[in-house]
Amino acid sequence: MTISLFEFLKQLVSNPALLITVLLVLGVILVNGWTDAPNAIATCVSTRSMGPGRAILMAAVFNFLGVFFMTIVNATVAQTIYKMVDFGGDPKTALVALCAALFAIVLWSTAAWAFGIPTSESHALIAGISGSAIALQGGFGGINPDEWIKVVYGLIFSSVAGFVFGFLTTRIIEFICKNMDRRKTNNFFKKGQIAGAASMAFMHGAQDGQKFMGVFMLGVFLANGTGNVSKFVIPVWLMILCSVVMALGTSIGGYKIIKSVGMGMVKLEKYQGFAADIAASISLLISSVTGIPVSTTHTKTIAIMGVGASKRLSSVNWGTVKEMVLAWILTFPGCGIIGYLMALLFMRIF
Repeated sequence: MTISLFEFLKQLVSNPALLITVLLVLGVILVNGWTDAPNAIATCVSTRSMGPGRAILMAAVFNFLGVFFMTIVNATVAQTIYKMVDFGGDPKTALVALCAALFAIVLWSTAAWAFGIPTSESHALIAGISGSAIALQGGFGGINPDEWIKVVYGLIFSSVAGFVFGFLTTRIIEFICKNMDRRKTNNFFKKGQIAGAASMAFMHGAQDGQKFMGVFMLGVFLANGTGNVSKFVIPVWLMILCSVVMALGTSIGGYKIIKSVGMGMVKLEKYQGFAADIAASISLLISSVTGIPVSTTHTKTIAIMGVGASKRLSSVNWGTVKEMVLAWILTFPGCGIIGYLMALLFMRIF
């Protein structure tokens, strides 16, 4: 099942519930641009391989390409997010609960952005919709454990793979380039960093774009009174819309996150930034192909830690790492509880 742009616009004008849902989903995607998308270009900007303006434009283009090509090749991440929770029953009540979840996600992520903490928008999305589904169904019957367990797999995989790939990639580069002219290698890795940032933006679209489009389609179906759709096709116009709104969010507030991830945690040289981007991109590619939803923020940050640790553990700013890890740990219960409470409140009011 899918929906054309003409049909969507027609319904948007005549269905206030759909309009509110769409605005909230776009709000969540915009905040994702603030908090998640900047990670793709953080190292590229911090090593001065590319200016922020050009990097944001490049990220927008490659986010769309990632959304488009990965959705064509393998849309299982979107399907996983869609099936992770149960919004069955009365479509009107389910839509109210979904809107409450989206509102909770915007609150949580905006607060994190205000403090410059790169929380995972993916984790916030999963926690928020899970909390509201529990409120909607009156218990943990609102959670599909077979799909939700993939989040746990993703956390473990992205942590191990990001760190190991970051560590090994850096060591391999250092071994290959140890007798080369430093000026020549710097010029190479400056260009390599741009390619690495493009690959990260591509994989961000492949992962996060699918997650948000899955929720977008769920909202559209619920607003139309059909909450039992099991399979759907993501239209191209939605891919473009998702990419544009993400890019807008990055251009508005991305520098705070770029500063925290690319500058505050580890001082990176150009080859190290390249290594972090390649390591994170490989981890995200494996996750996307296997249909495991992972956090691009988590994966990129862990990869940077692996790069820093390849030199020595003391080169990592563990104070910044501690703040990030604490934010990740708090996201699941924090945003989940807010989603749960907001859903109860919204269902009572509306």
